[in-house]
Amino acid sequence: MKNIFVGSDKSGYTLKEAVKAYLVEQGFTVEDIGTVDENNPFPFFEVAQKGAKLIQQKAFERGILICGTGMGMSVVANKHEGVYAAACESVYAAEKCRAINDANILCMGGWIIAPIMGVEMTKAFINTSFTQNLEDWRARNLEKARVAVREIEQASFHKSRS
Repeated sequence: MKNIFVGSDKSGYTLKEAVKAYLVEQGFTVEDIGTVDENNPFPFFEVAQKGAKLIQQKAFERGILICGTGMGMSVVANKHEGVYAAACESVYAAEKCRAINDANILCMGGWIIAPIMGVEMTKAFINTSFTQNLEDWRARNLEKARVAVREIEQASFHKSRS
């Protein structure tokens, strides 16, 4: 994975810029889906929807979305089938959202996370794979859980409307 998108609203702009600079420095191809000018911000719900659609279209395997708390981006992104966005506030959570939950979007809060911490969280998110460093029994259980979650998702997104 050498392609990733980043996006933010006004509240997440500074953190997004720090994360983007780190990713570019590491050789990633980064698509900035907004906000690209702090004086002309995009609303969180537009940025989250754009990022979620990029995951759905398989244009990107992973992305990073940043708003004030990370929660708004996560809520909106998770309204899209196939998107697993995790609002995290620590390096540990950013690692575990990948290892345990197979999250494909890391959401962070620009009001909560300092740029240096955001970069460390980004490192954990991009360098961790599903079930990485977990015991065999736990990895097997998580594989089963991933299938079950996708079945729940399918039932939810594809239920007939009466």
